[in-house]
Order: sequence, then C-alpha cells, then structure tokens
Amino acid sequence: MEAGSAPRYYLVVVSDSVASGVKRDENTPLAESLLRNAGRILTGSRVVGNDVNAIRAAVLDAAEHADIVVVAGGTGPSPRDVTVEAVEALAVKRLPGLGEELRRRSIASAGPRALLSRSEAFVLPGGKLVFAVPGSPGAVEEALRLLLEVDMHLVEQLRGAKHRH
Repeated sequence: MEAGSAPRYYLVVVSDSVASGVKRDENTPLAESLLRNAGRILTGSRVVGNDVNAIRAAVLDAAEHADIVVVAGGTGPSPRDVTVEAVEALAVKRLPGLGEELRRRSIASAGPRALLSRSEAFVLPGGKLVFAVPGSPGAVEEALRLLLEVDMHLVEQLRGAKHRH
C-alpha cells in the first residue's frame, strides 16, 4: 500500500424494507461518520433488496471503487437471507477469522442470538475484501471497528505485500 494511503470502503445495504422506502437507512450515515473519524473514506453506498443478482451486481460495482466492501444485511438463517450465497459465488478465498471474531464480539451486546449470524469475509478476484455482516447498526459498527484494527495490513496483503512480523 502506498504510504499514507488509507483503505477505501464501500457499503452495500441489503434490506427489502429500506429498498422499498419503508425503513430509513441508518447504516450509511453511521459508516460515513465512523470511517471519517478513523481517517478512512467511504467511497459510496447502495441499497438493494434481498435478491441474489442485485447483491452480486452491487458488490461487483462496489469493488471497482473500494478496497473493502461491507455488505450489511441478509446474513441470518431466514429464507430471505441470501447475502452469503450471493457473495460466496463471486469469491476466490474465505477469511473465516473476521466472521468468527464478529460473532464473538457481538455476543456481549446481542447475546447468544449473535451465533445465528452467518457473517463471512471473502476475497474477490483482484484482491478486494467483501465482509458480509448483519444489518443492524450495532453489528455494522462492530464490524467496522473490527476491520479498522486490521485494514491497513489486510489491504497490503491482498495486494501481495510480504508479511511483516
């Protein structure tokens, strides 16, 4: 990574109710504020419904504009929750530790129901990270805080840099 170059983020919100205008998108303003305060940039955001093709199209477009794509929503066990399947089909690798750690951290606020999340991180061709996380603002905030702890090293690694010890 270029010196002083912060990873660029993009947020895809997966929600039928937000996409249809029934609910307001609370996650984009939250992500913008949190990332700005951490010296990062949210290059864009998009809202889509729980539709595999719409999610895939949004993720592929987002990956053109960012190093890290956070997909918020559609990670539960419900039949409508298809985010993980949509993103998994695009991926060349998994990074299971991010989903595992997000579930571990989320137990403190959400209790054992945090274990029902299918949060998962994937690497797309071209070295872009996609992190599928629950759609609640609390989960999005926790996921972003987790990513901020590792994003510089992560993006360097995805770009082929040697490991630092």
